[in-house]
Amino acid sequence: MYNKLGQMNRKTQTINRTGDHMAILQIKELERYMENMLVFPAFHIEVAQHEVVALYSSMNVRNTLIAMLTGKLPISTGDIYVNKETFSSNRSLYLLHMGLLLLNDGHYERLTVKENFTFFKKLHGSELIIDEVIRKVKLETKTNTRLVKLSPSEKRRVQYARLLFQDPMLFVYEEPDQNVDNETKLVFQRMIRDLSASGKAVLVLTGNMETALSITSSVYRLDEKGLKAFEVHDPEDVQPSLPNEQTEIAADLPSEASEEEIDEEESFVTHVNFEKIPTRMNDKIILFNPPEIDYIESSEGQTNLYIKGEMYPTSFKINELEERLQKYGFFRCHRSYIVNLQKVKEVVTFTRNSYSLVLEDHLKTNVPLSKTKMAELKEMMGLK
Repeated sequence: MYNKLGQMNRKTQTINRTGDHMAILQIKELERYMENMLVFPAFHIEVAQHEVVALYSSMNVRNTLIAMLTGKLPISTGDIYVNKETFSSNRSLYLLHMGLLLLNDGHYERLTVKENFTFFKKLHGSELIIDEVIRKVKLETKTNTRLVKLSPSEKRRVQYARLLFQDPMLFVYEEPDQNVDNETKLVFQRMIRDLSASGKAVLVLTGNMETALSITSSVYRLDEKGLKAFEVHDPEDVQPSLPNEQTEIAADLPSEASEEEIDEEESFVTHVNFEKIPTRMNDKIILFNPPEIDYIESSEGQTNLYIKGEMYPTSFKINELEERLQKYGFFRCHRSYIVNLQKVKEVVTFTRNSYSLVLEDHLKTNVPLSKTKMAELKEMMGLK
């Protein structure tokens, strides 16, 4: 949105998409340091009724946030509200409103599926009909089977059901479909749609972008640089023109405005160059700013972007990306690779004719550097 045409509203570390629905989860100016290292800076995010939000992060960030959400880690800066309650002010109500499914949650393996569900129903005083929940999580043929004999995917579906019996206002899932079969993924996706339609708020914590995009277009990254929204679109919402084409944006001028009036308001028309690189995943399109990209690889006719260890396929050819990204400090270091020179930490020589670029990411990624490109790189950097 523009407050003056050609001037975009100042971006902040705040995400608020609640609209007319009541915010169930509010994280306000939450910040965390661990052993003098910044885990994440102060950020603000809200998740409202009917809303599904995915928070993409590293395991360290995810574990820290879960510990703060559950009160296991004290909050020194900022606040977390669940249905307007905080852990410190009313622990029992705060926890009552939040259902949490962790990646490594345990099971009552000696009980059958139906016995588990009977236990959950009584524990939470639920009015749900057990047979209906069994059908919802596709365990009809396992009703009288003990959990010890179920597959890991089927056990995960039992865990999904546990939160349904709890029926909190906020559902929080950590890596909900990690290492499960396709049927379980579909069960989870349908369940999330039903929860959203019924007015629940859902937060998914994951390090897998495919998981995030399978359930929502509201995806955010949280890391030491703060909170950032991914620009995600359904394909039909994206204009056919490619990014980087010049687009004209005009304000709502009076229909009978004179040429003189228009001339006096030259700032009412501006030209914007869209330089974001589109990628596709799970039938959705994500747009990335060039500085976010670590490197690009072309293999067997497919070009992929690599960002923080994740791979994103793009329809652009590597030659097109080389031309498009050169002005942002990208370098064609190999016939199959383009690297963001701002992300390069060192150049390694393996043999007389074998070189590699080491990136400054946590994986210390190695990107090939050909002999001819080594000479070109030295010339660019003014080295002999």
